[in-house]
Amino acid sequence: MLPLWFGELARFFDAHTPHVQHAGSCRPRQHVATLQRGPATAQPFAFILELCYDAALMNLRRLESWDACSVAPATSRWMSEAISLILATPPRPRILSGMRPTGKLHLGNLVGALQNWVKLQDEYESYHFVADWHMLTTGYENTLDLRQDTWEMVADWLACGLDPKKATFFVQSRLPEHAELHLLFSMVTPLGWLERVPTYKEQLDNIKDHDINTYGFLGYPLLQAADILMYKANAVPVGEDQVPHVELTREVARRFNLVFGKLEEVASVLTGPEAPGVVLNVPHPLKELVTEHFQVEPSLQQRAEFLNKGLAKLRLIFPEPEALLTSAARLPGTDGRKMSKSYGNAIFLTDAPEVVSKKLATMVTDPARKRRSDPGNPDVCPVFDLHKIFSAQETIDRVNRECRTAEIGCVDCKKLAAGHLNAYLTPIHERRKPYEENPQRVWEILEDGTKRARKVAQQTMAEVRKAVHLTP
Repeated sequence: MLPLWFGELARFFDAHTPHVQHAGSCRPRQHVATLQRGPATAQPFAFILELCYDAALMNLRRLESWDACSVAPATSRWMSEAISLILATPPRPRILSGMRPTGKLHLGNLVGALQNWVKLQDEYESYHFVADWHMLTTGYENTLDLRQDTWEMVADWLACGLDPKKATFFVQSRLPEHAELHLLFSMVTPLGWLERVPTYKEQLDNIKDHDINTYGFLGYPLLQAADILMYKANAVPVGEDQVPHVELTREVARRFNLVFGKLEEVASVLTGPEAPGVVLNVPHPLKELVTEHFQVEPSLQQRAEFLNKGLAKLRLIFPEPEALLTSAARLPGTDGRKMSKSYGNAIFLTDAPEVVSKKLATMVTDPARKRRSDPGNPDVCPVFDLHKIFSAQETIDRVNRECRTAEIGCVDCKKLAAGHLNAYLTPIHERRKPYEENPQRVWEILEDGTKRARKVAQQTMAEVRKAVHLTP
């Protein structure tokens, strides 16, 4: 994904090197080969594009250490200006979200997540992943359709407006770094933290058709924490039911930082009768000895005590992400329950207009309205819930008024809802067609995004291994 400053940099190139033709929004590494440039600017221009790509992955050290003497003086000036522009531009906050690959998506997925993802991709550096390992925690016995289900889901992402030029798409299982970080987190995470996750208990009670009393299912919130913290996400867009998972991630980050983070700026407290409670700066040689002692032989209690008393600072390995609450409207299925593929009550984003109309024709309405002449109550009618999301305000007002006075019947109300819903889905169908005609394009987008995600994951794990002293 390109950072915000790339557009500014493209305009900078237009102003300073007008003979260079570039595509602006395409990825730098792909574009270097297509540049039409003269010999004097070929090397520095290609180099600055490489720098752009590295900076997009938060690797700014190359930008600060490039050798201006290695390029022509005429170009080093504008390269310096470009690099200054890059370094002066604050990075966008980063978010991460994923979905289990269960195949084609339905309206509940659209209003519950996708609409919000599309909005956030213009405000955040966005990472979205195919959570295929998470799918195995509850569906390990059937993986035959996993590849096709992945394609269908990502094709729906693209059809709904997620843009691979703005967001990074990747496949979880293609990055073993996630499994490694999950393993390291499991070494410091108390078992009770996982057992108290509300969704763990809830699903144990509700899922009876197959055995989920497994280590993988118990540990899936910890795998989620690894997914999030691998990319050092500042926020995670979730609904209220997922807030406990984000809070667990914060606790895991806090504990891992405490165990393996580097203590700095150690001070000493004199507690004797001559100077009770006086905080003094420790001389530099002694400060180094104390710091070394804390990193080699401290207990967690000792580290926590010195941090709480302000006697040391901790160099954090991971940030503590915030829950970015999304306001998703309640979307019922055709039977009035929450829309779900497993309930058989879903309207899919790929459903043809006649299929949508047929499904809506069987949708439950106000249970108290028995006859056409009976007044209804839109507030308890699932069809009206669809109107509020997909219909024009004029239609919403009309149905709200005429249903209460029996001026409109349920059949006509459903036809109105079907018309507005099909109008909403038509552009999604149109955007999906190119990927159906060229299925390989979806895999190419995933491969490209996975490569970019891998660079970030490898950088994070290099830092983690160093902190845990797993590096040679």
